[in-house]
Amino acid sequence: MATEHIDSRLLAELTEQSEDLNSDAQRITRTALTGFAQVTEPRRRWWQRSGVLAGAAGAAALWGTSRALAASASASADDVMALQTAASIENLAVSVYQTAAALPFIKDGNKTVAAFITKTTAQHQAHAQAFNSAATQAGGKAQDQPDPKYKAVVDQALPTIKGPADVVKLAITLEDVAAQTYTKNVSQVSSPELRKLFASVAPVEAQHRAVLLAVQALLAGNAADLIAIPVDPAKLPAAAGSVGFPDAFYKTQNASPITEGAVK
Repeated sequence: MATEHIDSRLLAELTEQSEDLNSDAQRITRTALTGFAQVTEPRRRWWQRSGVLAGAAGAAALWGTSRALAASASASADDVMALQTAASIENLAVSVYQTAAALPFIKDGNKTVAAFITKTTAQHQAHAQAFNSAATQAGGKAQDQPDPKYKAVVDQALPTIKGPADVVKLAITLEDVAAQTYTKNVSQVSSPELRKLFASVAPVEAQHRAVLLAVQALLAGNAADLIAIPVDPAKLPAAAGSVGFPDAFYKTQNASPITEGAVK
């Protein structure tokens, strides 16, 4: 039987590409926020001026302007709710990762897992800040509370956590709903800048999930010692390399509705 050859140089390139993905996503996120701010500020100033102009032009013009503003406000309201819901998901993820980081079997356990949690927490904090920044630019309020639906799931799961595998399972659920929600949000928001914002964050959450699925496979295979950077590819089971990419296209059937985490 032929011996399977694993190209460790290619693995190193893939690792570097993974890091580049997050760097590129952060750059795109910043660009999208800047563009959204440039679009929304003139629009708000126009709304303020239009009321005065409409009053001077008479009742007919006022009615027409009011209808246009109502339509604009409706679209903007959906955008704000989508952004607030996204922020609520990020807030919950931050809370879960911070709680996990304090657990003895994480804090004093595998150093790679602990480092992943630290880095991922910082990324979720940045995502929450980005979504809230866009929400306030759109005239809404920042969302500082966790997603209510999945907070209930977390509250039920936390007392049952006994080890790293339980933490990973819960984190996979949160990363998946985040990726699915933001992927769907791309088609739900009303501006190119917001579509770019959601599209820049979704693949980062999908990447988190892919890493966690690989870690889950190693834990299930009693190979926790292989969770390391740099990794020894020759020792990895096949599942660790295949489980992280189960879908050709990211599904959205479990995406949260835009109203789920909106500020009440």
